Amino acid sequence: MPSISNKGKLMPQSPIRKLVPYAEDAKKRGIKVYHLNIGQPDIKTPEVALNAIKNNTLEIVAYSRSEGSEEYRTKLAGYYKKNNIKVTSNNIIITTGGSEALLFTFGSIMDQGDEVIIPEPFYANYNGFSIASGVKVVPVISKIEDNFALPPIEDFEKLITPKTKAILICNPGNPTGYLYSEDEINKLSKIAKKHNLFLIAD
Repeated sequence: MPSISNKGKLMPQSPIRKLVPYAEDAKKRGIKVYHLNIGQPDIKTPEVALNAIKNNTLEIVAYSRSEGSEEYRTKLAGYYKKNNIKVTSNNIIITTGGSEALLFTFGSIMDQGDEVIIPEPFYANYNGFSIASGVKVVPVISKIEDNFALPPIEDFEKLITPKTKAILICNPGNPTGYLYSEDEINKLSKIAKKHNLFLIAD
């Protein structure tokens, strides 16, 4: 009988989605539930966006280019240019969300057995992305006493090995909400350049 892969067996269930049945059960029992487990918008979708969906003249919803529509990528490049970030439309790939972008990134820059350093606590699904890519997550601990600020650069350097390919940060942090300062980002940039690593910003 066919069996699933070891990678499949190791794949963790999303702890975020794992909470949903408990919340739904509590609602059925009349308990007020405040959802903190998923980043669901709590503001109305702008009317202009809804109207663009309702009032269009498309007869066929066709595939776009693999890298995303040229018009959209050009407008994004223009936005970055206004903010002194030098990228062209050819430097941009449009994905269906952050998860797909991270999976593409892991697959593009890391091989089986490579390592990525991530400040912990971190977004729980990073574990799943790393397993899917055959990559090992190496946590560097950020402390609640420091409001989950960037750990000292020395802590990062202790963890860098020949297998280290990248440092991954989420800014603002998920689940901590901590916002890295410009100084902290510059420190990360320097360590990435010093050790020839990729710096991934989610």
